[in-house]
Amino acid sequence: MLLKIIKKYKFLIAGIFCAAILTGLFKTGYLVNPMRYGAETILLKWGSRGDYVYVVQDKLKRWGYYKGNIDGIYGNETRVAVQEFQRKNGLKVDGIVGDETARALGINIPGGGKKTSGGGGGGGARSNELYTLAQCIHGEARGEPYIGQVAVGAVIMNRVRSPLFPNTIAGVIFQPGAFTAVSDGQMFQPPGSTAMKAAQDALNGWDPSGGALYYYNPAKVTSSWIWNRPVIKVIGKHYFAK
Repeated sequence: MLLKIIKKYKFLIAGIFCAAILTGLFKTGYLVNPMRYGAETILLKWGSRGDYVYVVQDKLKRWGYYKGNIDGIYGNETRVAVQEFQRKNGLKVDGIVGDETARALGINIPGGGKKTSGGGGGGGARSNELYTLAQCIHGEARGEPYIGQVAVGAVIMNRVRSPLFPNTIAGVIFQPGAFTAVSDGQMFQPPGSTAMKAAQDALNGWDPSGGALYYYNPAKVTSSWIWNRPVIKVIGKHYFAK
């Protein structure tokens, strides 16, 4: 009798079973229910990868919430850190970087964060790379002549191509201690049109630095090792070196 009932209603039973699983996943944050968040755009969540995950991890680490590696992968450790940040700042504690959490973190993600993975190809990933590069250029070289801003972007691109450094723009920028603008937070200011244009030129291959992997302002140098690098260009206040 029971077997006959199961056979008769097998599709209904299967549907109820699937709905129960999905409900559980929505509640734990592993899937995002768009009806639950209404008009809010989901930006970054468990499983996301890419430039803005680096940004989230870097900020949370500097503020003491995140203890893991800055690797651009939104895993459980990142999610727990986001939840702790949300709890301390009176936000919805869901472990997801939506619009409100992004604003609280001081992160400006272009395009409303519609592409959350950031790890594949396509225009969304390219847009994220451009914006991240522009942020670093603005933080490191605003006030420098335009060609000098492009040269700073070119140094970052040269590092991406070098086996001595990480092979992504975000990996280079967020390498510990690599850029002052990341350490002091200036990296996270909106970059403006000049830095965006300089970033685009650098991405397109313009290299006014002459292939440099390093640059520095001699009036602000704090590490003596940089003086041993052969200088190949001087643009504005920056010396560019191999």
